[in-house]
Amino acid sequence: MRPFLLLAALAFSAGAQPLLIHNAKVWTADPARPWAEAVLMDGDRIVAVGGNAEVAKRAAGAQRYDARGRLVIPGLNDAHLHFLSGSMGLSQVDLTGICTVPAMQKAVADYAKANPNKPWITGRGWEYYCFPNGRLPTRQDLDAVVSDRPVFLSAYDGHTGWANSKALERADINRATRFEGYGEIVKDARTGQPTGALKEGAQALVRKYIPAATRQEKLDALRRGLQLAAQLGLTSMQNAAGDEEELSLYEELLKNGELTVRIAFALSVPPGTALERADAIGKLKARYRDPQLRVIGVKLMMDGVIENYTAAMLAPYADKPETSGSPAWTPEAFKQMVTRCDRNGLQVLTHAIGDRGIRLTLDGYEAAARTNGRRDSRHRIEHIETIHPSELPRFAQLGVMPSMQPIHADPDTIHIWSRCIGPERVKLAFPWGALEKAGARLVFSSDWPASLSVNPLRGLHNAVNRRTIEGKPEGGWVPEQRVSLETALRAYTTSAAYAEFQESAKGMIKAGMAADLLILSQDLFAIKPIEIHRTSVVCNVFRGRIIYQAVTP
Repeated sequence: MRPFLLLAALAFSAGAQPLLIHNAKVWTADPARPWAEAVLMDGDRIVAVGGNAEVAKRAAGAQRYDARGRLVIPGLNDAHLHFLSGSMGLSQVDLTGICTVPAMQKAVADYAKANPNKPWITGRGWEYYCFPNGRLPTRQDLDAVVSDRPVFLSAYDGHTGWANSKALERADINRATRFEGYGEIVKDARTGQPTGALKEGAQALVRKYIPAATRQEKLDALRRGLQLAAQLGLTSMQNAAGDEEELSLYEELLKNGELTVRIAFALSVPPGTALERADAIGKLKARYRDPQLRVIGVKLMMDGVIENYTAAMLAPYADKPETSGSPAWTPEAFKQMVTRCDRNGLQVLTHAIGDRGIRLTLDGYEAAARTNGRRDSRHRIEHIETIHPSELPRFAQLGVMPSMQPIHADPDTIHIWSRCIGPERVKLAFPWGALEKAGARLVFSSDWPASLSVNPLRGLHNAVNRRTIEGKPEGGWVPEQRVSLETALRAYTTSAAYAEFQESAKGMIKAGMAADLLILSQDLFAIKPIEIHRTSVVCNVFRGRIIYQAVTP
């Protein structure tokens, strides 16, 4: 049967009846009672969990949903994404999974033909390893199919942009143009002309000329994104970067009864920002405290990514020994900002991918604890793609949470990544297993749209299998970094809730907790791990109401 999505305004109407899900295999995530058969919800809360007969006694007048033995789990929590950006991308050029230059050119040409009135062609999703001989994409690749309008396409990770000649011309980027910030205008070594690739902050030179979306366009995009989130089983998300204007969009959807997720919001604080910005965000945290929309802290960027050599490494890159990347913050400026944020009760989420970037971030968190006194700050490091062994125990010692994206370690995408850092450092690539063994509490997410997929079940598959969906290579990729199914599930549920200080409110199927849960098409505990990616969401229950179902009950 064709999937459908119930309208949020209807789903949360006043006086809606309680909901009983029974005849289920319920993984509760509650250590005191890991398994059950039935769940009764009334309004926003779970009121009873247990055996079918036990719970049915309390379900007079409830709507009944027969799960027919399917697995029920808590709603999934994506602990790091960029939801507005991802939602806007749903109506732009999507190069995800397209991995030859001719195929990418065709996708861009087809989109341009279908959208003749768009002044700019924008999109994202291209991957570094898809270009021959390890080169970056060029303006000529795009000029061959669209030369009359500017085109600007972000890499799947968002850290490199790809512009055609018209876009470079519009931004007045030429041989003489210099960029002094964190990033690079890539230029041809022979001619000195810009190639069309722009790294990190240099992308802003072009982006500022792209017509800004209207508020209505952004709201419509978020509505599309919320439909996708409901279909994929996301009931909570932690938005890792943004500003007051984006925050106000979610506030409007919340007031209209259209917000079908719970959002924890961290606001962007770029390098060079005045310390007073932390004070202003502290006031926003006090203002935004709704269970569905909360400000939790700040997002900082310590470095870039390995594939374009902007991640800060302790030793030079294996295939580009003239560089080891560089941090976006000086150690002192970072310590000052983190200390100020911590003093304001703000959680700090820092993007750090290289081993040097991670060390500097941990040093900053440690300095804040020395200055302000140790408290339950739950500061986080986002991504952690490679790490020096000496840093592993510091996460548990400092109470820092490793916030990581299993989808980034998809073995189909790590060829260039591995070549950049060399075989020795690959041993601690995406070190989920090593961090767990060192006592850290893992939290997982997608980083959408800077990822291959926002689907948390795809991320779960990668975390458990550490190999391609097809099962090749048979030995897996750095298999010692895999985690168990239960660890991965907790990283998307209980630990994700803990990461946003909500462990007493959601993340488990337990009386008194948020009435957010999913019914899945397969029993993750019974199938072969390599089959996890074939699982889909049959029903999404948010705040005690069915907001998505793939089949009728």
